[in-house]
Amino acid sequence: MSERDRKPQDLALYHYEGCPFCTRVRNAISRLNIDLKLHDIMRDPGARQRLIAGGGRKTVPCLRIDEGEKTTWMYESRDIINYLERKFS
Repeated sequence: MSERDRKPQDLALYHYEGCPFCTRVRNAISRLNIDLKLHDIMRDPGARQRLIAGGGRKTVPCLRIDEGEKTTWMYESRDIINYLERKFS
């Protein structure tokens, strides 16, 4: 997989530093060597508002997946990790 493929423009993780489930997802991102956009909802109120407006919940971790006109908001750390492993392994 090329370096460009490891910098997906269509994915972003909403998280916060002290969340253990977020840490699990960030560890998987690091292990898979993915350069993903990260939005800390505790440090960035705008990110929190975008998460609530888009996904309908302020629960993290949440992976925003943009596919053309369609945006999917994926919650649950295990689901996010499984998705990333399928896409980047």
